Amino acid sequence: MEARSMSKIKVGLMGFGEIGRDFYRLSLDQPEMEVVAISDIGRTDILHYLLKTDGRDPVDAALEGNYLVVGDQKARLIHGVAPKDVPWDAFDVDVVIDSTHKYRTRKALQAHLDSGAKRVILGSLPQDEIDRVIVMGVNDETMQASDTIVSAASATTNALALMLDNIDKAFGVESAMMTTIHAYTSDQPLRDTAAADFRRSRSAAENIIPNVNISPYWMEQILPRFKGKIEGSALNVPVPMGSLLDLTCVLAKADTTAEEVNEAMRKAAASLAGYIEVTEDPIVSSDVIGNAHSLLFDTKGTMKSSKRMVKTLSWYDNSLGQAGRLVDLALAYGKLGVEGGAA
Repeated sequence: MEARSMSKIKVGLMGFGEIGRDFYRLSLDQPEMEVVAISDIGRTDILHYLLKTDGRDPVDAALEGNYLVVGDQKARLIHGVAPKDVPWDAFDVDVVIDSTHKYRTRKALQAHLDSGAKRVILGSLPQDEIDRVIVMGVNDETMQASDTIVSAASATTNALALMLDNIDKAFGVESAMMTTIHAYTSDQPLRDTAAADFRRSRSAAENIIPNVNISPYWMEQILPRFKGKIEGSALNVPVPMGSLLDLTCVLAKADTTAEEVNEAMRKAAASLAGYIEVTEDPIVSSDVIGNAHSLLFDTKGTMKSSKRMVKTLSWYDNSLGQAGRLVDLALAYGKLGVEGGAA
């Protein structure tokens, strides 16, 4: 494997929705990285408009023809519907971040590589087997230079993996049940309308909607020691951003106190400062908006029931937290390089 040169990691973005825009914002603070091309089905002037008005910190970007320009960085805006539509080789792209949530199979993602990208990082969970699913701070040591199609998991999976891994290391986890109380998503209707699923046909703005969640399945792949030990579900609620992980664990260590659990998470936050943060304040969902950690552990939410059952609450910004991990993963793989050549 050749060592990577000192040039910036050239990034192509597929999908300029919430996570794509948050990734772009965060990338501007990374001197080792530059977004050189952005593919989306939207009009360029509207994409530029949303970057300034979507409720996040507005980006002082100019729209010059088909380019977003910030300082000396220029990103070409491309109207691309599918991965095969974008000539990534024309922009010498090192890595594509696919945040569309639409293309999640190996076959679909392979089209990015066929179009000239050297590596693809999926911004959500895959639908079939890819090279690797990485949760930063949990299994990032498994990364290989030969990985070309990888996933940064999902915001919920990142939060769950960090919680389970650290609680298990501190006390042992015999079994666990999770519920994510999740902000509504862009694929839910704002008014009741017929969809493929009964409950997801109901208005996201008016209801608490029970939903399936595949994070427990992927937890068994990321941390095989939890196979058969974890189940869970989701409740989509009428808030636009800011989600909560409700995790109940049966611990191997009897008579563990709530304060001992809190102290274990404070120690975890100290060693994984980029991924875990702890709050001692009585916060609510809007207070986590703008926090790029994967997990904001709420010490006031920890409860003890019986000798070995503990319930915890942890918050996460389901867009910015995920975008932060995509940036981290792109940088980590950029340093690792690509087997057979520079990344």
